[in-house]
Amino acid sequence: MTSRSMSKAALSSVLVVATWAGNARAQAATDASAGSLSQFIADRIDRVGEHLGDLTRAVPQLPDYFRNVGLSFERAAGVTSSGRIVLATLLCLVVGILAELALRRAVRDLRARRHARPVMNTTDRLAIVAIDVGVELGGVVAFAVGALAALLTVGRPGPINEVGSSYLVALVGLRLLLAALMVLLRPHDGAARTFAALDLELPVARFWYRALGTFVGWFAFGWAAIVTLRVFGMPQDGRHLMAYALGTGLVAIALAIIWHPSRSSAPRTDATSGGKWLASLAAFALWVVWTANAMPTFWFLTVAIGLPLAISVARRASRHLLRPVGAEAEETGVPSVASVFVEQGLRAVLVVGAIWLLLWGWNLDVGALAARENVYARLIRGALHALVIVLAADLAWGLIKALADNALARAQASADVSADEARRRARVRTLLPIGRNLAFIVLLVMTLLMVLSSLGVEIGPLIASAGVVGVAVGFGAQTVVRDIISGMFYMIDDAFRVGEYIQSGNYKGTVESFSLRSVKLRHQRGPLFTVPFGALGAVQNMSRDWVIVKDIIGITYDSDVDKAKKLIKQIGLELAQDADLGPSILQPLKLQGVEQFDNYGMRIRTKMMTKPGEQFVIRRRANAMIKKAFDANGIRFAIPTVQVAHDAEGTPGAAAQLVAQPPADKAH
Repeated sequence: MTSRSMSKAALSSVLVVATWAGNARAQAATDASAGSLSQFIADRIDRVGEHLGDLTRAVPQLPDYFRNVGLSFERAAGVTSSGRIVLATLLCLVVGILAELALRRAVRDLRARRHARPVMNTTDRLAIVAIDVGVELGGVVAFAVGALAALLTVGRPGPINEVGSSYLVALVGLRLLLAALMVLLRPHDGAARTFAALDLELPVARFWYRALGTFVGWFAFGWAAIVTLRVFGMPQDGRHLMAYALGTGLVAIALAIIWHPSRSSAPRTDATSGGKWLASLAAFALWVVWTANAMPTFWFLTVAIGLPLAISVARRASRHLLRPVGAEAEETGVPSVASVFVEQGLRAVLVVGAIWLLLWGWNLDVGALAARENVYARLIRGALHALVIVLAADLAWGLIKALADNALARAQASADVSADEARRRARVRTLLPIGRNLAFIVLLVMTLLMVLSSLGVEIGPLIASAGVVGVAVGFGAQTVVRDIISGMFYMIDDAFRVGEYIQSGNYKGTVESFSLRSVKLRHQRGPLFTVPFGALGAVQNMSRDWVIVKDIIGITYDSDVDKAKKLIKQIGLELAQDADLGPSILQPLKLQGVEQFDNYGMRIRTKMMTKPGEQFVIRRRANAMIKKAFDANGIRFAIPTVQVAHDAEGTPGAAAQLVAQPPADKAH
């Protein structure tokens, strides 16, 4: 299981909690009547029908509703004219803007000095982003405080102030979103966009800044308009009708965002077109469900659609902001531990926020629910505990995996490190994947047991049964246990590492990877052997430290051994000075002397020490140079020969007589 699969588990937990919470709400609604599921569904359909009927009846009454709203406004305003109300509103905005400008002017020099300093590491980049966040957030807070103070000074108590406060809240909410988008996208910074939290191209960033600002602005001021209608006495069915009408504007803005060509820098494909149609259908479905007043379903769909998108944006932003200084934004390397911690933390916060949104949207009282003892209450409590456990396990596994991946990335083989460092890196590459797999198995088992316990499952008998089954499996799988234990001892003894060439019995090859019970060896001619650790036995490691290469060369008896020694020594010096082969030669080639005499000549022995795996190329080059040097200096190689000679009296030998004898006549 990877970090992404852990994330899917967390999202699944959210959906499980949502489903059980919905069931609990249904149970709470039908406990008194003890109705069946079909009755509950019929009840919901009847409520939807009544709601749509109320909306239909409210349509012809809208003119009267608005007339009554106007009369209520006149009564609330009293002798105050509309012009004075507008002037008071403008005064509030001006005071808020001046307060914001004063704050920005006070911190302008600090911000400029920090931006002028060079960015040497990730901490410098985060410091600049933090200052920008403080400036943007402080500006919005200063605006809100100044505008609210002016409103309390010049405003009138009663409905007018309530309406003004609602519009101020809408404006401040929109400003907060725009401030967040300014930090995330930096749509107006140009060259300074290296500090943007999202790695989007400038046209795409500007599009999303305008599009999301328009969507949230429409929503915020639409909400303020509905509050205004409520304050001045419009009935609920009329407010619902106006809210749904304003909701069509949200759907139109969402469709414009979905189908706008500037929303993404990726080329358009059939898959993206299908995704746009699916997103359009989801936007329309949300509006239909909202219009039908099926709020539990509406909030469920909102969480199911919005939570994965929010997690994806948080993941992309954290990895982009915490990437090493100088790395390209498009590089997809191993994420740092800090980025994983921030990413997993944001994911946990978003999941918890989604649960809170569902509970709030469904009007569920967590305290009252915890006090109940029916099956649904117990399931929800257990699901919430399980969700916390899964989130904690997700965070722990993400950190473990990030630590292991970063250590493996640092331990990759490199030619510019010492021999001791190369051996240490090879050991890390060998042991760390096994340790990571073991940590994952332990974490997964612990998480499953804790989740089952939180859901009310008695895990004591389960653990006891698992122990009995483990003993039985141990007896039946002694070979597997032997392989695993043997592998642990091979790792402790550091018998071999990934990338080394070993030989054990009939098996030999380069170590490619490990599992808990076997090792994979790649033979030099291609076959891949999967050998259980228990079948290895004694291991001959041919890739450790150094290799001694000894060769026997046969030369004739009349050859000059001293000259041969000098030539071989000179060849050894030339090989040691070679730019490609020299670094792999630990002791140069030299002649050790005459090894033995045989029937055809003398046997001399050469010796040199090289790095493991490099001896074959060096030996082939040395042999070619020796052949060329010996031929040029009159040193002949010994080869088998047959001599034909006469005896002292001139009588040919037996071999000569046999050669000279004419062939016998063939029989006729």
